[in-house]
Amino acid sequence: MASLTDAAIRQAMKRVELDSTQESLVDGEGRGTGRLVLVLKPMPTRVTADWMAQQWRDGKRTKKKLGSYPSISLAQAREIFQRDYANVIQKGRSIKIAGDTRPGSVGDLFEAYVRALKEAGKPSWEDAEKGLNKIADTLGRHRQAREIEPDEVIELLRPIYDRGKRSMADHVRSYIRSAYSWGIKSEHDYRTASPRRFRLAYNPAASIPTEPKVRGTRWLDEDEFSQLYKWLECPDVPVHPPYLRAVRILMLTGQRVEEMARLHVDQWDAEERILDWSKTKNGKPHSLPVPDLAADLLESIKPNEHGWFFPSAMDPTRPVSAGTLYAFMWRQRGRGVIPVVTNRDLRRTWKTLAGKAGVSKEIRDRLQNHTLQDVSSKHYDRWQYMPEKREGMKKWNAFVTALLASKERRMAA
Repeated sequence: MASLTDAAIRQAMKRVELDSTQESLVDGEGRGTGRLVLVLKPMPTRVTADWMAQQWRDGKRTKKKLGSYPSISLAQAREIFQRDYANVIQKGRSIKIAGDTRPGSVGDLFEAYVRALKEAGKPSWEDAEKGLNKIADTLGRHRQAREIEPDEVIELLRPIYDRGKRSMADHVRSYIRSAYSWGIKSEHDYRTASPRRFRLAYNPAASIPTEPKVRGTRWLDEDEFSQLYKWLECPDVPVHPPYLRAVRILMLTGQRVEEMARLHVDQWDAEERILDWSKTKNGKPHSLPVPDLAADLLESIKPNEHGWFFPSAMDPTRPVSAGTLYAFMWRQRGRGVIPVVTNRDLRRTWKTLAGKAGVSKEIRDRLQNHTLQDVSSKHYDRWQYMPEKREGMKKWNAFVTALLASKERRMAA
């Protein structure tokens, strides 16, 4: 059997169109084990032409589609067959498990990792996508991912570190390490079908040390809490109102800033005065009875047309980001009108002052959706603790109400 030509294919397509009879064109001689075949089928309005890898194995013929002609040319089909199927057929393996054998590029790896985060519902996928896009441009988006050496990652990180951006350098290292770790595991994960294999021998960022974590201890005392809350109620400079409300809700509930910033109308039960997240940072659902001060504030807010309580000033279709809330607070504390505080300091402040208000540590942990590590909590206790959480928030609400009222009396005096 002679090799196919484009002219022979065009002639065959005309025959199939006229005769309305399916025809198969075989490329080359073959050895009785496998060949590249073009299958022509008559359809009501056209003739379809599909490239197939064909294999004879255990006396049975098997086919696997490579693509369609002319989208995949004759030369391209031959290249794909030789690259991905000829060796598999020679070894006697089934072509059903064969696929694209080209090692994936850096861009392929990073895009696939971000897609996996997104499909898993991880809110970090957007930040990871932004970070990895910049990294791919520096390392070489079209280079094979398996070619990247640890020295190249170090050369990428050192200038960032030398600029004093230690946290950023550690984030970049973390993004690379996580993407490569996922890439290594994905090739052995039978539950998913990755469009590209990366053939990674090692993780180039695995042995690079992390930046030592600085554990925060900062929390606002009662006077600082009142000062910040009162400023948020009546700021002395123009601020996008949803940002002011978001921080006040954070102060009143002690929740994670990422989850509260993305608060959607579907998560608020006004009748029960409960916030309900189906999934949170620790992967678990969380129901939060909010204190009356927070409930009144939420009920005074009209979510925008996209359902966000705290929409971004730049793009109302999206919620405000945690970074934006931090940036606006950072600018105000630089002016000295509010205490020096970060988003995490607010969560720590709630934990501390709620304890002073008489809320037990167990209930504070549950209100903040901390993962309890004891065997009973992890595997057996399925009680939702809603009555206990409501009682805890009642104590907290009384404490904050008295605290703010005391501040007003002192200011009036």
